[in-house]
Order: sequence, then structure tokens, then C-alpha cells
Amino acid sequence: MGEFIGPERVLIVDDHSLVRDGLRSIFDDTFPACTILEAESLEAALRALDEEGDVDLVLLDLNIPDVSHLSGLQALRGRFPATPVVMVSGVTDRNVVREALAAGAAGFVPKSLKRGAIVDALQQVLSGEIYMPDLPGDERQVAEEDLIRALIDTLTPQQRVVLGHLVAGRLNKQIAYELDVSMTTVKAHVSAILQKMNVFSRTQAVIMAAKIGFRG
Repeated sequence: MGEFIGPERVLIVDDHSLVRDGLRSIFDDTFPACTILEAESLEAALRALDEEGDVDLVLLDLNIPDVSHLSGLQALRGRFPATPVVMVSGVTDRNVVREALAAGAAGFVPKSLKRGAIVDALQQVLSGEIYMPDLPGDERQVAEEDLIRALIDTLTPQQRVVLGHLVAGRLNKQIAYELDVSMTTVKAHVSAILQKMNVFSRTQAVIMAAKIGFRG
């Protein structure tokens, strides 16, 4: 990986000022040029994004007063689909982690992580990867495989077929020939697959699919 470029603008959403201060200090120390926006509720967060425009990253607390479970994440993903949202939580339950990532979170960061580990997690997300916390025993692998299956389950039958061709290493023009469709159609399917699987490249999609032995 080339030189890491830090974020320019970040939004921290948490109803506890102490938590916001702690996260702000991490950015101040690690990415001193970064502008930090803060919000104490989902409503304030949506207003800030509407008024301030794009940010590179949103850190969203799992439990803020005006959201129910993952409704805050879903609202942000619906309104600002290109903005990575990292869930921050005091609870690290495998099912919650899986549900958050399946709903489109770019990462799940436990509040119990040390500062250095939080920085590493944020750098992973900003590099286009999905960050998943360490879970006891083999739960991490199980959670990751569950997540990948949940994401692939959101694909249409035709998109699953195209993903199978990607896993087999075929190029767009080969897939178009095999399926007797246009290149434009194949590109549209690939674009939809990347969006639904919450990845930024076909290589990442192939790696994820390979982890559960997906062949189409």
C-alpha cells in the first residue's frame, strides 16, 4: 500500500461529550489537519451533513437516543451511500457486529480498544477495507463468514451469476459473451455487486466470495 492519506473531514456522532472528546483527541493527535464535526443525535448528524457537505468518515455510536438499533446506520447509508460509516459501541456481540456490517457499516470499533488499535481500525476503513473487531475463539471467522453470506444473499440471481464469473477470473467481455448481454449490462451488474457487498473493487469482492467458497 502506498503512503496513507489521512481524512480531511470527519463527523463524530455520540450523545456523550466525553466520548466525542476522546475520539476527537485521537484525530487531533493522528490526523492534525483533519476537521472534526460533532453531533449528539442522528437528527443533528443528518443536518450537519446536509449543511457541511461531504465528509470522509462518520463515527456513529450504536446507542444514541433518537435511533433504534441500526436505524441510524440505515438512515445515513440511505442518504449518503458513498460515505463510510463506522459503528462505535461499548457492546461487542457477534450478532450485533454481523448485523451492523451486513447493513453497510464500514467497520465496528469497540470503545474498549486502545487508542493505537482504534487508529489502525480507522486507517483500514479509510483504505477501503472493512474493519471487524477480534472476537473470542473462532467467533471472528464465523462472524466474517456469516457477514459475507448475508451480503451475497442481497444479490439478485443474475448478480450472483456474474459474481461467479468474477470468482472464476473472467473479464467483463468474457462474461458478456457467456451471458449474451452487453458490456454495459455487465458493468452495471459489477457496480451493483460492489455496492451491495460494501467493497470498492472486484478483487475485494472475489476475495470475500472465496472465503466462503462461493462459486456462483
